[in-house]
Amino acid sequence: MRLFIILFLSSSFALFSQTFYSVDYSYQSDIKVYVVDYEYQADLLVYKLKNKYEVKGNSGLWYFTEQNYQADFKIFFVDEKYQSDLNVFFVDNKYQAKWKSKSKKQLLF
Repeated sequence: MRLFIILFLSSSFALFSQTFYSVDYSYQSDIKVYVVDYEYQADLLVYKLKNKYEVKGNSGLWYFTEQNYQADFKIFFVDEKYQSDLNVFFVDNKYQAKWKSKSKKQLLF
């Protein structure tokens, strides 16, 4: 029974964590991201974390891993907005991270 609970909790945590790896080619990615110039243009306001343990749910707190196998999502940064699945704006403070377009939230589940 304990093993079941441990496995359930660890899999639940993995479902909601936000670790990313930036790939070199579009075909390697799970999602294509465009970084917009202004906050109002974004679907998601993202704060880049320095420590993996700070990751909490699907709230715009992103941690970038060193290796692709460590990431929940592989992302590719596109050059044009029309190529993207998700438009993000990187914020300076952790408390600013949030979804602006709830319809896109399902992309990171």
